[in-house]
Amino acid sequence: MNEVKHNIKRLLTGDRLKKLIILAGGAGILLIFLSGFAGWGQSKSQETVGFSVEKYCSKTEEELASLISKIQGVGKTRVLLTMENSVESVYLENGSTKTKEIEPRIRGVLVLCEGGDDPVAVGKVSEAVTKALDISSAKVCIEKLSE
Repeated sequence: MNEVKHNIKRLLTGDRLKKLIILAGGAGILLIFLSGFAGWGQSKSQETVGFSVEKYCSKTEEELASLISKIQGVGKTRVLLTMENSVESVYLENGSTKTKEIEPRIRGVLVLCEGGDDPVAVGKVSEAVTKALDISSAKVCIEKLSE
C-alpha cells in the first residue's frame, strides 16, 4: 500500500503532473474530434425524433392506395401525393421551446387505378380521397392505370 502511495506522490509532483494533465486534455480533445467523424456523439433519440415529410408522404400514399384498391370496381391502385410545404415548427416566444409541429399541406393527389375509366368508380375514389385528406376535389386527379 505504501508503494502505491509513493508512486502516486511521485506522479503528482512537478513536471509529471503538468504532463499528465496535458496528456489527458489532449486525449479528451482527440476523442471529441474523432467522435464527429465516427458518429459517436449522435444520440439515437435525435435520429428517430422529428417529422419526415418523405415518410409522411410515402406512408399516406401506401395507406390511400391500399384503401382505394378495396373500393368495388377500382382494382389495382397507385397514389402520388405532392406537398405544398414542409413541416412547420411552432416555438414559444423564447425561441427554444417547441410547442408543436404542423404537418405539411397537400397540394395535389394523383390516383391511378384500373377502374379509372369508370365514372362510378372515379366518383367513389374522388369522394374517398377528398374525405380522407380533407382537401377539395379540385386537388384530386384520377386516371386509368395502364400497365
